[in-house]
Amino acid sequence: VQLQASGGGLVQPGGSPRLSCTASGSIFRVTAMGWSRQALGKQREPVAKVTRDDSPYYYESAKGRFTISGINAGNTVFLQMNRLEPDDTAVYYCDADTDTGAHYWGQGTQVTVSS
Repeated sequence: VQLQASGGGLVQPGGSPRLSCTASGSIFRVTAMGWSRQALGKQREPVAKVTRDDSPYYYESAKGRFTISGINAGNTVFLQMNRLEPDDTAVYYCDADTDTGAHYWGQGTQVTVSS
């Protein structure tokens, strides 16, 4: 499974960008896709995940401001981010779980929240 993330960039505080992650390859094996992020000097932390039947799960960093969607309708997962703050600045990584137990990561997309 290969993952291609896009949609990052420079965002003003309060902005609402949407990230996309498109899976290719053995996508029939994908059971869930999600997003994690890593800020400079910090550990990577999970943000949100959605299963093949479109059941979302949000980690603390995302609750109330981010929405994850997609996967069941195709091979693309979206992360709608709202009311961004400077602390949301990070490299956002897409990942996928498969029915073989393998886990895949995309290359990451930088989101910088700054005025």
